[in-house]
Amino acid sequence: MAEHKEITWKELNGTQEYFLLDIRDKAAFQYGNVKKSVNIPMEELEERINEIPKDQKIAVYCKRGMVSKEAVELLCENGRDAYELEGGYSKYLLEMMQAEEESSTDRKADIERSIQKKFHKELFSKFAKAINTYDLLQEGDKVAVCISGGKDSMLMAKLFQEIKRHNKFQFELVFLVMDPGYSPMNRQMIENNAKIMGIPLTIFESNIFEAVYEIEKSPCYLCARMRRGYLYSKAKELGCNKIALGHHYDDVIETILMGMLYGGQVQTMMPKLHSSNFEGMELIRPLYLIREDDIKKWRDYNDLHFIQCACRFTDTCTTCREDGSVGSKRMEIKNLIAQLKKTNPYVESNIFKSVENVNLSTVIAYKKDGVKHFFADEYQ
Repeated sequence: MAEHKEITWKELNGTQEYFLLDIRDKAAFQYGNVKKSVNIPMEELEERINEIPKDQKIAVYCKRGMVSKEAVELLCENGRDAYELEGGYSKYLLEMMQAEEESSTDRKADIERSIQKKFHKELFSKFAKAINTYDLLQEGDKVAVCISGGKDSMLMAKLFQEIKRHNKFQFELVFLVMDPGYSPMNRQMIENNAKIMGIPLTIFESNIFEAVYEIEKSPCYLCARMRRGYLYSKAKELGCNKIALGHHYDDVIETILMGMLYGGQVQTMMPKLHSSNFEGMELIRPLYLIREDDIKKWRDYNDLHFIQCACRFTDTCTTCREDGSVGSKRMEIKNLIAQLKKTNPYVESNIFKSVENVNLSTVIAYKKDGVKHFFADEYQ
């Protein structure tokens, strides 16, 4: 077995001596990474070993410093001088945010200015349009803005703060974070980002991660369902009548295709829903018209870094979704849409519009309130 070698992020900082290797999956790398790092997912590392230089030290990072041990061993066995980056990408984010917190720069004002000016059309205007088009807010509402710690929910919180400054009627906001058993590092990352961005959090604990740990079949789906229930319950306890989730336009069109290709049904992620288990409560999705690429551009412009998945039981859980869908299937759909867009630039808007333009006279069967209607029943 190769000798275990480790380096800290502080030791790496500022040196050009190391080739920086990110072994997380492509989705995690696209979500956020360290500048100048090269992405070769762990499952591809052995077959792509020749892409790794032999005349340079290799610094390897994964999500939390677990998988990188195996990668370092493989690299050393193949003649590379490899070192594991302590704590992985999560440790990098934490140390970077702590440094930002210690600086005197007023980043909150810059972040808000970017929403008001540079990204007004792409973010704020579409946020306001969704609220008006789908009638998501009414006077007297008290909304629990549910924050997971990712880029989407954090942006949603800032957009709610911004629209409240312009609101024509009175409504209240609670920025709600449920800690389902986060690692201390993930919990601190969420709190640090909220402090930088000026988001006053209301945090409550649950034991959901422990409850689903032993579940073998669809633990992510069960976890998502349980989290939704806890959020509804806490929001109602706080006097809220709505919870807001950070699903965006790309989530919507991906869900449409996933339903068709993997579920054999035509359905969409609705902009608002009445809760069936919590009377008087409603779920709203005000990022419904906002593109994910625009969220990423805002994030990168402000040099912000967010957690992608806070699950503490696996180092490779990087694509968990609020709807409990399987990450790999969603990535397949993302890639499919990207391929289709190369020959049809309107494919994304057409998918979105397809569930707005359903012609029931050309549908063999459909369901309404749980009742199935078959075309032959009314065919003359």
